[in-house]
Amino acid sequence: MFMCPVKRLLQEGTGRNPVAHRREMKFCFQTSKKPTAIQKMNTSVRRISLSGSSYLLRLDWIGPDLGSGFQLLLTDVQNAWRGEVLEAAICEEAKELETNKEQYVRDIHQALTGAESSTSYSFTLTGSGTHVSLAYEKVQEDISFRLGSVTLTALSDPADAVRDLLFYSMDKGNSLDQHNHKLEEQNLRLRQEHQRIVSQLKQYARDKEELESELYSRFVYVLNTKKAKIRNLKTILANLQEESSDGEMQQTQKDDDEDEYGGSTDNEAEDAKPKAVVKSPPKECTTPTPLDDELRDLTDVAPCRKRRIRHLEAPSFRHKRRSQSPAALSVQQAPHCSSDAAAATSDAEDLFEDF
Repeated sequence: MFMCPVKRLLQEGTGRNPVAHRREMKFCFQTSKKPTAIQKMNTSVRRISLSGSSYLLRLDWIGPDLGSGFQLLLTDVQNAWRGEVLEAAICEEAKELETNKEQYVRDIHQALTGAESSTSYSFTLTGSGTHVSLAYEKVQEDISFRLGSVTLTALSDPADAVRDLLFYSMDKGNSLDQHNHKLEEQNLRLRQEHQRIVSQLKQYARDKEELESELYSRFVYVLNTKKAKIRNLKTILANLQEESSDGEMQQTQKDDDEDEYGGSTDNEAEDAKPKAVVKSPPKECTTPTPLDDELRDLTDVAPCRKRRIRHLEAPSFRHKRRSQSPAALSVQQAPHCSSDAAAATSDAEDLFEDF
């Protein structure tokens, strides 16, 4: 029985060499490292036919595939043979077949486990006694390719191998039953969940239809309201446009009337202008005087003088008088007449003085 050096040192005491103690303790610490995780053993059992007889073939391997090697157990319930194939033999067989290792491992895995595949495999058992050879071949389109062979050794107690095979079969059956029961429970739960989801979907569909109908009715109401409002606004706009056009027509007619009125006023002013310029001669007194009698025999030079005085007026003054309105001329007409009369009287007096 292996005993840790530390425990052995504690039991034997400290009467030994300290250097040896340290070496043994160091060895103890080095060997007490955490062990690596043990990989799970995979097992597969299938039935094969050899020379018209049925055999059970058990395959055991470690790891994800058969690339690291595997063990075989062949039994017909009365006899049992066991053999092993190493990784080196697998690599050598793959090299002889001129194929890569991964493809070769997949082929022998399908052949020894009986996995579902479109390719069929055949087995041949040769030899007798304690050592026999089991060869497995790949059959494809009536052509067989030898995949490999393994040498099996007969067991002295085949009953133990058969018992282990039966126990494994029972455990595997129980495991499959439990897995099947879990799958049934999961299937039932999923079916109930499916029914619940279907009922919810139906309810959601009904709610969706109700919501769509309600929204459609609201939309129709809002749309009709908007249409009525638009029609009302169009009516108001048409009325405003009519009023605006009527106002423009009235304004245009009014402007035309004002233009006509202004034109007639200008014409009247132009017509009134020469009338304002023309002056009526001052009325002479009807009652004869001695002075009048004396003046009848003389030449009347007063109009010529008056005409000469008029010609001496400034052009600007004449233009100003011409540009005056008829109203101003009418206002100034009375004083102008009086001034003309006074001027005529003064001219007569001057003429009398000259005479």
